[in-house]
Amino acid sequence: MKYIGLLIGLLLVVMACKPIQKDIRIVEDFNFNWNFKLGDHPEAIQENFNASEWQNLDLPHDWSIEGAFSEDHPTKPEGGALPAGLGWYRKTFSLPINWKNKQVSVEFDGVYRNSEVWINGHYLGKRPYGYISFAYDLSNFLKFGEEKNIISVKVDNSEQPNSRWYTGSGIYRNVRLVATEKLHITHWGTYVTTPKVSKEKASVNLEVTLQNDANSSKTYKIVSTILNAEMLEIAQTTSEETINKNTSKVTSQTFEVLNPTLWNIEKPYLYKIKTTVFENSKLVDNYETPLGIRYFNFDSEKGFSLNGVPTKIHGVCLHHDNGALGAVANYHAIKRKLQIMKDMGVNAIRVSHNPSSVELLQLCDAMGFIVQTEAFDVWKKKKVKADYNLEWDAWHKKDLEDFVKRDRNHPSVMMWSIGNEIREQFDSTGVAITKNLVAIVKSLDKTRPVTCALTENVPEKNFIYQSGALDVLGFNYKHKDYYDFPEKFKGEKIIASESVSALETRGHYDMPSDSIKRWPPAHNEPFDGNDDFTVSAYDQVSAYWGATHEENWKTVKKLNFISGMFIWTGFDYLGEPIPYPYPARSSYFGVVDLAGFPKDVYYMYQSEWTNKPVLHILPHWNWNIGQDVDVWVYYNNADEVELFLNGKSLGTKSKQNDDLHISWRVKFEAGNIKAISRKNGIVVLEKEIHTATSPNTIQLIADKTLIKNDGYDLVYVTVNVLDAKGNLVPKADNLINFAVTGGGKIVGVDNGYQANLSSFKASEIKAYNGKCLVIIQSNGKAEDITLVASSIDNGVMKKTVTIKTK
Repeated sequence: MKYIGLLIGLLLVVMACKPIQKDIRIVEDFNFNWNFKLGDHPEAIQENFNASEWQNLDLPHDWSIEGAFSEDHPTKPEGGALPAGLGWYRKTFSLPINWKNKQVSVEFDGVYRNSEVWINGHYLGKRPYGYISFAYDLSNFLKFGEEKNIISVKVDNSEQPNSRWYTGSGIYRNVRLVATEKLHITHWGTYVTTPKVSKEKASVNLEVTLQNDANSSKTYKIVSTILNAEMLEIAQTTSEETINKNTSKVTSQTFEVLNPTLWNIEKPYLYKIKTTVFENSKLVDNYETPLGIRYFNFDSEKGFSLNGVPTKIHGVCLHHDNGALGAVANYHAIKRKLQIMKDMGVNAIRVSHNPSSVELLQLCDAMGFIVQTEAFDVWKKKKVKADYNLEWDAWHKKDLEDFVKRDRNHPSVMMWSIGNEIREQFDSTGVAITKNLVAIVKSLDKTRPVTCALTENVPEKNFIYQSGALDVLGFNYKHKDYYDFPEKFKGEKIIASESVSALETRGHYDMPSDSIKRWPPAHNEPFDGNDDFTVSAYDQVSAYWGATHEENWKTVKKLNFISGMFIWTGFDYLGEPIPYPYPARSSYFGVVDLAGFPKDVYYMYQSEWTNKPVLHILPHWNWNIGQDVDVWVYYNNADEVELFLNGKSLGTKSKQNDDLHISWRVKFEAGNIKAISRKNGIVVLEKEIHTATSPNTIQLIADKTLIKNDGYDLVYVTVNVLDAKGNLVPKADNLINFAVTGGGKIVGVDNGYQANLSSFKASEIKAYNGKCLVIIQSNGKAEDITLVASSIDNGVMKKTVTIKTK
């Protein structure tokens, strides 16, 4: 015992003598306590300007989503029918004295659009592109100690229309303040690649770009360590070099990882590289780089493979808006969106049609999504009056470089797209521009293929294709032409970069189910739609250029040379309300509605793209006595399904050939409709839908019961209107009022109806087809949150739910 005690004592002495390495790079959240005002306020750059009457708010912020819908807004219904305009942000802040000799920068993840930034009256610059991330060095203009600093940001989104969908307005992504020593790793200053990967061994290359802002040369040492997911060190490399004053330098390092755990969509295993920089023995910077070890391949005959495993890309296109939150980039909102997609069986995301938030890519890394990230929707030839074509000549090179530099370390990113449905594909200018853009991308990253989403699939007519610069050809729509591609595009690797464009309103059904098949029946013909601006949720309606979900998937499923597809779209999104005019203000294309409630076709994909047992019946069971009702069933993992009406069998059916659903035409009678799926005679699943009576109660379902009191965390509460027996009332439109107390605030309400003109920022909303949603955000108080939902329609109904805070 005496010797054990002595050993413990010696160990404690050694531990006490070992220096504790602390992070020296300071990264501060710069989102809180800004002032904001609409209109032009150039005087706001002055240090003595009084902004006390301006609105106080926290970032990220989208002022458009706070406005009222109007057909007269210059954004037009295509842009969401919400206001845009011009606004100013202003923030007062102090810095400690010990920052005086540091390099201090501010990092903006995204400002829509035409942002201009001043610090203490000094102009820092302008970035027109609303989706690009950027940073400014503040060091030469700062004050320290008790003196105040003023940062002012002008955001000009007044020139409209500038997009074909909703953009939002303002500083809608996160902002950080970063402080480093004079010798430091630059913004986006590392680049990791894995040139050789096998199950036994992986080689890892790391490039580190150092900046020396001192007035003398420096001798430095870079120590980079690979940590596994358990935070254990598995490899380390050290480099020692000299850097001249006021210059930058790239240092290359190599590692070897034995028996690596490979990143894939089922198990997205993540390593990270921790890089430390020493001047002599003094730690002067630290930086972390995400690392996913994987390899992939596109093949002209076999399609896509990941780590040598053939993998069909089951993808969706996603716009950047987060429904009722507008363009605000909130980690928890994006995670919910991706989880809903993951549960459907989606394994890939096409970021359309612009650089995404940082948070989306971080989540795709962690959750296991293949990503095609996209730079532009337009080049020099405009699509709408004031879009990016106005900035192309001056900014496209810088924006594309920054796009690649920011995102090239994400293992989820496996394709760079340089454009979507670009008009230069139809004239010879497309050849030179395509070559130029691909060269820019490959100067910064040669490890991923470059693609472009094309609409012209006649080789002689497509000048982007004729450039010969693309590694993978992306084609939008025209799925019937895919069969000819091996002859038309010999030896080319191909993906369906955008597909389907089917239209549905969640919970609405037209009878008979196959009454409408296209919008419009032919180009420029009017759409004979519904007076309430709905589209039937049966998978029978699509835009004239597209296909129904089943039509498209049947084609892609059977063609091995098609690497996969990206559905247009995973979620409904704000703007582009095809096929209707105003008051429609959001899209009908999503497999999931704007509130995050799945439409019925969600379960078709789930039955095809997952192994989880699926049995889904549509429609609801509230109809007129004797009315013919088409009953569809999506199922998997079974040989057959038997349908029952009030206990009487209506027969057993199985999918034939390439069927993706089975159906019965049933004369309605009140009661219940029931489906039983069987495999080898054994019951797999049973599902039952009952005729609902009048609304009787409210059901509240929170997506989590514990929320962080950090001012960011969200809880999504689904509201269902039920009858006395607990059945969803399928046509219920009760007005639901919300009241919140404690550590939360209401930041959004929605019901998924594409022509709903009530405010997303209200404390009430009507249920649509029996459902609605309220979004609560932490307000930073360490108090439990109580939500009360009530309705006086059809009698008083009230429900309460409590969310704990931590």
